[in-house]
Amino acid sequence: MAGIEPDRGRIVSESGGSSGICVICRVGSVVCALPVEHVSETMRPLAVEPLAGMPSFVSGVSIVRGVPTPVVDGARILGVTGPSNTTRFVALRIATRQVVIAVDAVLGVSSVSREALGELPPLLRDASSDVIDGIGTLDTDLLVLLSGARIVPATVWALLDGGDSSP
Repeated sequence: MAGIEPDRGRIVSESGGSSGICVICRVGSVVCALPVEHVSETMRPLAVEPLAGMPSFVSGVSIVRGVPTPVVDGARILGVTGPSNTTRFVALRIATRQVVIAVDAVLGVSSVSREALGELPPLLRDASSDVIDGIGTLDTDLLVLLSGARIVPATVWALLDGGDSSP
């Protein structure tokens, strides 16, 4: 699992709780954790068809197992600068919907402690209201816990649903 050991991560989280199993990914220099209960699979990147009117972090739509699925660029959503090196897609199931996040690498699965290390600074609280559910460390790396349910805003789902229902 690429050097990731269980129970080595500590995270500051707004939601509290003791620990959770997460899929650990790398996007640029940032290590991300996605709750395993939302991850349906990881895969090689698929063809992405861009769509007009989408936010900059939505690369477009891929056909995943026969279903048109929005593709979120992990680097753009986290503000990671530099060249993108997407080598994996991580498919997330949120309620009845599916979304794919493009990441540089999938590092493994790890138990991430959610014990509060202190309050999130105000700037990070504002960021966490969008897609970041917590921030902390995993070994010596910055670790960002992503909220799968909020990665694609309702406005994007509405645009996609409108596109699906038009003749």
